[in-house]
Amino acid sequence: MRSPSLRVAFAGTPEFAAVALDAILAAGHTVPLVLTQPDRPAGRGMKLQASPVKQLALQHGIAVAQPHSLKLDGKYPDEAAAAREALLAAAPDVMVVAAYGLILPQWTLDLPRLGCLNIHGSLLPRWRGAAPIHRAIEAGDTETGITIMQMDAGLDTGDMLLIAREAIGPDDTTAVLHDRLAALGGRCIVEALAQAAAGTLQATPQPAEGVNYAHKIEKAEAAIDWQLPAAVTERRVRAFDPFPGASFTLRTGKGEEAVKLWRASVVPASGAPGEVLHAEGDTLVVACGEQALALHQLQRPGGKRVSAREFMQSTALPASLAAAD
Repeated sequence: MRSPSLRVAFAGTPEFAAVALDAILAAGHTVPLVLTQPDRPAGRGMKLQASPVKQLALQHGIAVAQPHSLKLDGKYPDEAAAAREALLAAAPDVMVVAAYGLILPQWTLDLPRLGCLNIHGSLLPRWRGAAPIHRAIEAGDTETGITIMQMDAGLDTGDMLLIAREAIGPDDTTAVLHDRLAALGGRCIVEALAQAAAGTLQATPQPAEGVNYAHKIEKAEAAIDWQLPAAVTERRVRAFDPFPGASFTLRTGKGEEAVKLWRASVVPASGAPGEVLHAEGDTLVVACGEQALALHQLQRPGGKRVSAREFMQSTALPASLAAAD
């Protein structure tokens, strides 16, 4: 038997959020309004591109608002006021938020009778903030998950409403784990809305201990430091796939170029950090601060991802990659 339908305002931007919106619609809830980030330039032509959430909303004939801010006293008060009017007109029972990218002011949190529910890609409070999937892999966590949270004025500090766990495999990249968590998030929010409609949703305060902040990923972090232990760099390679892509500087006869490393594994070898220990056949091994890395998949600027064998066939390697840094 299908649960009672709710009027759900939805706020989200990337594919992670679009998966959740699709699940909410499939569950039979009414979505009168979607909030998403303004269109951004993308692609080689840098043409304005609608977010995945906007594209899905338009396919379903749902009204879309794209304010730069929701703060009525901020830099875009007219846009915020228009969004407020749109939300009032939508008369939602609840707002669902997933990777929206804007801070929700108090008036937004107070507007729906059931408040605002956030789909967060970690087991709170382990990773609060913008990049919980990346940081979980980078830190070597073996488990993550989805937390449906009742939003408050803090940054991912609200009460937990529903938790689902997901193992992190030794080969998981952010891209792979993202897709599993997006699907899990869609299932979780549908269950949370069903409980909310039935009046059985229960809140649990987050524990005070174990809080970490998942800072936004910066491009500068992706530069490989051969002084670090191989295990640390291997995790970063997976954490920064697909963005921004772990990379090292390679000096060639034509100058320097940034080579991206997409897949690697730790091997029990040693040498000076950055030293190329083996470069023959399918095997390319580089020493790190502790142990070494076997580089399996690489990409030169403007090229495609290739195996170590293909990379070495077209590239003259120096004795040490550290010398090029």
